[in-house]
Amino acid sequence: MQDLGKYLVILGLVIAVAGAWLWSGRGFGWLGRLPGDISYQNGDFRAYFPVTTCILVSIVLSLLAWFLRR
Repeated sequence: MQDLGKYLVILGLVIAVAGAWLWSGRGFGWLGRLPGDISYQNGDFRAYFPVTTCILVSIVLSLLAWFLRR
């Protein structure tokens, strides 16, 4: 049970560092501006639909889950 606690602390630290890195603006600048992401702007109204980004993130998370299950 102590090993699980250590892994959870390490995972939390990794997530915190990754969040700080992405928040600083040095992260994946291209993510969210891929071809296929739909943005609409008309005056003060903006709508953004990151279709391609969502598909890419879904594929990466699915592969990660598949590798972790093995």
